[in-house]
Amino acid sequence: MLNIVLLEPEIPQNTGNIARTCASTGSVLHMIKPLGFRIDDAKLRRAGMDYWYSLDIRYYENLDDFFSKNPDCEFYCFTKKASHRYTDIEYGDNAFMFFGKESVGLPEEFLEKNRQRCVRIPMKEGFRSLNQSNSVAIAAYEYYRQRDFDGLCDIGGRF
Repeated sequence: MLNIVLLEPEIPQNTGNIARTCASTGSVLHMIKPLGFRIDDAKLRRAGMDYWYSLDIRYYENLDDFFSKNPDCEFYCFTKKASHRYTDIEYGDNAFMFFGKESVGLPEEFLEKNRQRCVRIPMKEGFRSLNQSNSVAIAAYEYYRQRDFDGLCDIGGRF
């Protein structure tokens, strides 16, 4: 099962979009406080649409709380400061993908301590970052692509 971890998310619309991605893929959303918005924020709810009912969401007070409740988790840190691309990794069945706050990313000391677990999404030189919800979607679909989209159905549409 894929686990998306947001460390101190700041923008409710991004988190709402991420919640929608998690709900539609069956991924678990983990949110580590402090949050930069109230959980009943209208923008958060609107971005997540009506998918909240099917979302598995878990909250933590801080990183220590997260790791005490998930002690042996296989995790990856998404950062532009990594040498490995996100496609270079073969993600385990119970992967946890970490994304930092929109303004500054993951804490430097956390990245340093976990350098071997850091991956990046390539982008054009000179750009600071991708939108967080887009980054989560890219990562999530790589995880499911590696499993031939097992558990997800292909819904054919008509033109």
